[in-house]
Amino acid sequence: MCEENQTGKNTIEEEYDAVVVGAGHAGCEAALALARMGQETILFTVSMDSVAMMPCNPNVGGSSKGHLVKEIDALGGEMGKNIDKTYIQSKMLNRSKGPAVHSLRAQADKAEYTRSMRMVMENTDHLTLRQAEVTDLIMEEKKIKGVRTKSGAIYYAKAVVLCTGVYLNARCIYGDVVNHTGPNGLSSANYLSDSLVENGIPIRRFKTGTPARIDKRSIDFTKMEEQKGDETIVPFSFTNTEEDIKREQISCWLTYTNEETHEIIRNNIDRSPLFSGAIEGTGPRYCPSIEDKVMKFADKNRHQVFVEPEGEYTNEMYIGGMSSSLPEDVQYAMYRSVPGLEHAKIVRNAYAIEYDCISALLLKPSLEFKEVEGLFSAGQMNGSSGYEEAAAQGLMAGINAARKLQGKEAIVLDRSQGYIGVLIDDLVTKETKEPYRMMTSRAEYRLLLRQDNADLRLTDIGYEVGLISEERYQAFCKKRELIEKEVARLSNTMVGANKEIQNFLEENGSTTLKTAASLADLIKRPELGYAVIAPIDQEREGLYEEPLSKEVVEQIDIEIKYDGYIKRQRSQVEHFKKLENKRIPADIDYEDVHNLRKEARQKLSEIRPENIGQASRISGVSPADISVLMIYLNL
Repeated sequence: MCEENQTGKNTIEEEYDAVVVGAGHAGCEAALALARMGQETILFTVSMDSVAMMPCNPNVGGSSKGHLVKEIDALGGEMGKNIDKTYIQSKMLNRSKGPAVHSLRAQADKAEYTRSMRMVMENTDHLTLRQAEVTDLIMEEKKIKGVRTKSGAIYYAKAVVLCTGVYLNARCIYGDVVNHTGPNGLSSANYLSDSLVENGIPIRRFKTGTPARIDKRSIDFTKMEEQKGDETIVPFSFTNTEEDIKREQISCWLTYTNEETHEIIRNNIDRSPLFSGAIEGTGPRYCPSIEDKVMKFADKNRHQVFVEPEGEYTNEMYIGGMSSSLPEDVQYAMYRSVPGLEHAKIVRNAYAIEYDCISALLLKPSLEFKEVEGLFSAGQMNGSSGYEEAAAQGLMAGINAARKLQGKEAIVLDRSQGYIGVLIDDLVTKETKEPYRMMTSRAEYRLLLRQDNADLRLTDIGYEVGLISEERYQAFCKKRELIEKEVARLSNTMVGANKEIQNFLEENGSTTLKTAASLADLIKRPELGYAVIAPIDQEREGLYEEPLSKEVVEQIDIEIKYDGYIKRQRSQVEHFKKLENKRIPADIDYEDVHNLRKEARQKLSEIRPENIGQASRISGVSPADISVLMIYLNL
């Protein structure tokens, strides 16, 4: 409907169940979750060209990030399905190590990734996409009521999810050139920050960066090492098989910086806005610029440079490992000092981007603001970095916004349930003073939180909230039943130390038996496995209507081979759960808790943890403080 505002102009007023601000990876997952859970949702973006855009690296997944994407898929999110449709190269990282750190990574066709996700969004029931800049939050008595756009239009809603990415008051910088835009030259969002501050939500400044894009025709690949994809393709989505998505892959390339490169950077370091103070925001520790690497790791005489295609139908090549904010002339000099890039033609300059964000300490574990009912936040707005971290938060914020509208309890994954749980717990509990990046080392229970078993851990939850279809859930239940049944059978099937068994073991380079053993005991041996022992597994033939899938066999092998380690971690999780189940009253006054140190009192009052487990992870709260708190609460 239209109403006349105070200036005499007509103002549009519309009502939705939920509003999502921003259409990056967080916004897409949040909006899809809300709409698929039956909530009438409108998604705002400063440009329709920014829907699921990949402004930096052209890949999805990687170390620990692959875990997040598999978990997003297990919960019913879209990122895994979308990269399966649009990848141009796929690789499983860390294959030489144990399954806990195996991480799937795929190069994306950037244009196709965006196009495909936008098509999904535009054809999702209950979801409206709208190009407009949101400038104000409408609140009453600490409750969200809706948003106002730059045109003055008002959109009322009981839930709003902020997924603004790197667009708030964004400015792109290289040398002394400053462009007040978002990534890729798209418009920045220049008003919403003021509205946040006016409503008592403090803002801080972070920065990230991206390398140059080089014209493929100007690159000499003969001076580089070719990096091919895997022959065996592992899908990101549990709904796909290798046969569904296998395709001809496109190579990436590896080269290195050298002393000449480093000398060019050192000689011009005073011209870098990163070092001159022109850039105010804090950058990511684990994704430093090339000038950062050269200055901080002076003992290194070279750094890896990954030359990656941005898509199948473009000549733009992404120069991974060489993000920079140095001036244009210095960029030409340093890139052309790298073997294979001697005649490089830059298509897009490298640049740093500064933007406004919040401290996630302002949020509950559900990603709802503690002080504003119905307002949620996800992605780089919360101080994280990366597409995958953003998508994971967006999915959970969308789920919990929908649950709030449905009058149901929030879904909060704990650190023993998934990397998503680790990510969000770290953000809302620990003070992040730089863009947060997910890493396998952050997960205490990573042997249980493997990417291969994400569906076994999380699909029940996805089904419960309504994001997993009945057909998919029944197929999942059948898979889980097969794994459990076969592991139990193998554990209870014994073989004797007879000649046939001994000959089999010798032929497969395995120690012979001195006494009877179960088939599971044999599978535990490094040189053996479920497939290898088939000739001596007399019961297996005819046991199932069709051969077990590769995914089922993989789970059987891992469950049996790592049985001892898995049991030990499950025991640790039981102890962890006891602390997580010890709730702290929401109205507790920490000033009344005598013998708490002053710092602990301050931190506990600021963060207001929901349970003893979360309290114990707060920086500045000691084990002695936790003991005092538990005594006070009679826990």
